[in-house]
Amino acid sequence: MNQRTLLITLTGPDRPGVTSRLFSVLAGFPVAVADIEQVVIRGRLTLGVLVAHTGDAPTGTGQTLGALWTAVERVAEDLGMEVQLATGSDTKEKRRRGRLHVSVLGAPLLPAAMAGITGRIAASGANIDRIERLSSYPVTCIELAVSGADPDALRAELAVEAHAQQVDVAVQRSGLYRRAKRLIVMDVDSTLIQAEVIELLAAHAGCLDEVAKVTEEAMRGELDFAESLRRRVALLEGLPEEIFTKVSKEIVLTPGARTLVRTLKRLDYRFAIVSGGFTQLTDGLVSELGIDYSAANTLEVVDGVLTGRVVGEIVDRAGKARALERFARQAGIPLSQTVAIGDGANDLDMIAAAGLGIAFNAKPVVRQAADAAVSVPYLDSILYLLGISRAEVEAADAEDGLVAREY
Repeated sequence: MNQRTLLITLTGPDRPGVTSRLFSVLAGFPVAVADIEQVVIRGRLTLGVLVAHTGDAPTGTGQTLGALWTAVERVAEDLGMEVQLATGSDTKEKRRRGRLHVSVLGAPLLPAAMAGITGRIAASGANIDRIERLSSYPVTCIELAVSGADPDALRAELAVEAHAQQVDVAVQRSGLYRRAKRLIVMDVDSTLIQAEVIELLAAHAGCLDEVAKVTEEAMRGELDFAESLRRRVALLEGLPEEIFTKVSKEIVLTPGARTLVRTLKRLDYRFAIVSGGFTQLTDGLVSELGIDYSAANTLEVVDGVLTGRVVGEIVDRAGKARALERFARQAGIPLSQTVAIGDGANDLDMIAAAGLGIAFNAKPVVRQAADAAVSVPYLDSILYLLGISRAEVEAADAEDGLVAREY
């Protein structure tokens, strides 16, 4: 038998005690709480409560709901709030397929973008169950809980709209799958840091233009990475070993990098870097940021001078994927619980191998292959894709006495 229900929606200025006043009134009636949602925007509260009648006598249901209606209206009047009430029948909601989280990032995020994204969701036959803001600065991130959609089909549709609206959109399955991520593996050059280390070295060797050209070809996937690395490293022959100290002082972290690492380490994530760069410089980042695992190439040095060669196996596209798998084994974490972040073609294999592959300010070939893409220049925006809000980050920082912002 269907139960009679009453949906109560209170709207007005937020203040302490609104929710408790409403439920104190409801406690005097034979009803059960079926659903609750509450949101506060700029000090204005919207509280929705769905209650179902639990009395034994169907003939008394109408009288009960009528009295409840009157009591709720009186509370709203006392609080100076508006109230809407609607009756109905409690039919069991069918579980929709494809429960997803859709994250929309923009700087700024314009109404046209939200219109386009939500329009595509509606056109796919899916429903938006809930909307929440995860961040308002330096990038706005809105998260939509969506049901009734096929994830691959919706991801393809929203990718087209995201490109047209110049925003980032990520589509992920909800539930434990999303919350289970426990290992972050990140590229270094132009991802964790703002430059290509080999170009910093090349500037001191007087061959920056030539090295930069080869680097760009490799990142676009037009040139085999291992071959490109050998060609570029050969141009560094003769540089003194002291160059590593100079270049390490020139390295600038990407905005939000410290926040990203610090926040995920608080949550007991393992953090790894894997780089086509060089251990002589990545080792400093490992120490500075508290990185758990790392893999990079090593420049050969003989008698205090660079020889223009690399020692050992080159960390290339396939090598990065192997490193991700090795780190996951060492941490005892399945690949489905890993996140890979990169920007160039040599990151494609590890992005494909990870449970979640993220393209960060990446080349088109990487954006197309990744599960999600972030084009804003703030690395901690990745936290929002993991369901972590800026308010939660700032609260944790405040507890640790960290109040300065990186932006």
